[in-house]
Amino acid sequence: MTLAWRRELRLIFLCLFAAGGIGYWLHQLGYALAITLFVFLAWNMWQSLRIVRWFQQPDMQSLPESIGLWGRIFYETRRLQKRSLTHQQRLKSIINRIQDSTAALQDAVLMVDRHGNLEWWNQTAERFLGLKAPVDVNQPITNLIRNPEFHRYFTDIDYEEPLTIPSPARRGMHLEFNITLFGRNDRLIVVHDVTRLVNLEQMRKDFVANVSHELRTPLTVLSGYIETMDMQADMLPPRWGRMLSQMSQQSQRMEHLIRDLLTLSRLETAQHEPPKLVAIPGLLSSIINDAKAVSSERGHQITLSIETEYSPLGYHDELRSAFSNLVVNAVKYTPDNGHVDVRWYEQDGFVCLAVIDDGMGIADHHIPRLTERFYRADPSRNQATGGTGLGLAIVKHVLLRHDGDLVIKSQVGKGSTFCARIPLHRCRLATSECNASAATSAL
Repeated sequence: MTLAWRRELRLIFLCLFAAGGIGYWLHQLGYALAITLFVFLAWNMWQSLRIVRWFQQPDMQSLPESIGLWGRIFYETRRLQKRSLTHQQRLKSIINRIQDSTAALQDAVLMVDRHGNLEWWNQTAERFLGLKAPVDVNQPITNLIRNPEFHRYFTDIDYEEPLTIPSPARRGMHLEFNITLFGRNDRLIVVHDVTRLVNLEQMRKDFVANVSHELRTPLTVLSGYIETMDMQADMLPPRWGRMLSQMSQQSQRMEHLIRDLLTLSRLETAQHEPPKLVAIPGLLSSIINDAKAVSSERGHQITLSIETEYSPLGYHDELRSAFSNLVVNAVKYTPDNGHVDVRWYEQDGFVCLAVIDDGMGIADHHIPRLTERFYRADPSRNQATGGTGLGLAIVKHVLLRHDGDLVIKSQVGKGSTFCARIPLHRCRLATSECNASAATSAL
């Protein structure tokens, strides 16, 4: 028991003892004790009313004072109030520093509540997005940034990858949105100005496309002359035969490189036309026949297994290019008399094309970079097989256009598995589709 409580109980006891003595002397003991208890109760009710009034309109200066236990209560309340004010000032100072620091950022920062309403933003956000205070406070952010891609990205709540769209306020500016969830599905949005990167990427695409087209014409002329001279090799000195052979090989290699560059350029710049159902069994059978032709002198055993009737909605030529790259690469990099198995099956919400070989395999540190342009896990081997280093980059871009991805597993000395996956929602049952087409034709 605290000292204040002991004093309060001592005071109550003394008051009751004095009231009892006076009442006994006046022969009115009950009245004396009742009056004393009434006065004590009225005193406590009055003090309670004073502190309740103060709680309704708390003010440091107007906090009442008293004696006894109530005096202690008022003192502790005043001390807690001072501590609370100190913490509030400290938090306010921290918040002001955070706001000042975010205001100085070159990137836009926005806070959105769980209902999608805009709560706060810095000055850069006003410049990037055209926001205006206080009109736009508590407005839905999808109403302020009227872009279908942003609306889809914001509402899907899948923020693993950033979104790049044109600025709604400044022409020619491109912005990258990164969204982070916190609290109860509140969102912190950081917006970067990536205009320079987008322009550089577009310049790169234009450069590759233009250079590839410009190189194709002179290379065709050179190849024609080399072929003509090769046809008349009997009329030339013997040593020219080897020179013409090397020139022919290198020109063919340049043609393959330009062809792959043009394919990549077309994938990056082509508009998305409505996809069509791609008949996978016929497509894969044709690719397997081509692979067997490539492997005719090396004795490979190439098998095809169709384990699902699903076929993707996509672009026939692009899928043929991607799947053919995977199968032909497996044939090229598998030793003579090796095995290459091609499977088309359904698994975990995807339809998959798995190309499995028992070749020499690929070291783990090479696998993350295999889809980079011109990256070669084994440059000497790649030169021997005539590769350009662009095949898997083409596969990656084709699969991205079909919402898919490429999964690579390999062990050195045991072979490799390249699995091209396309989401099941991008596929249809080939049999039902064909029946529907037949019914439409009949009508």
